[in-house]
Amino acid sequence: MTSETVVTILCGLGILVGVAGTIIPVLPGSVLVGISLLAWAIWGGAGTVGWVVFAVAMIFVAAGMTAGAVLTGRKLKQHAIPSRSVVVALVAAVVGMFILPVLGLFIGFAAGLLVSEFLRTRDFPMAAKSSWAALKATGLGMLAEFGLACLAASTWVVGVWITAAGR
Repeated sequence: MTSETVVTILCGLGILVGVAGTIIPVLPGSVLVGISLLAWAIWGGAGTVGWVVFAVAMIFVAAGMTAGAVLTGRKLKQHAIPSRSVVVALVAAVVGMFILPVLGLFIGFAAGLLVSEFLRTRDFPMAAKSSWAALKATGLGMLAEFGLACLAASTWVVGVWITAAGR
């Protein structure tokens, strides 16, 4: 097995974990995809193809990170959900992760958001409505980042095929 093959396998695993990390917040996400693409461009032995793949895929990675933040932020503003509620939800998510690994992250986020919104509005139906809107906004942002990370990963796979065909 050549060193380029080892680098390609390790970068593929890094990209896979990064794509999963866009959905599972415990794992590193788009940043890991970008680092893995850069490592493959430098040490993967693909030459010019590696750098072209890196450039194209990084456009997808950057667009995913931006879209995730913009879509989520816009929806939260649209529903007048303050940053404080999101911060409380994030803290509750971290606590939940330690109480109930993986699932506790999602449950903690949702529960923290609901409690924070209830304390803010003093109206449970309104708190539930705004919490649901925030959860949908977060999910939409994650979905956008996931889709664009998948496009970056697909670009890398095409680059690997092109490189392998050229050898």
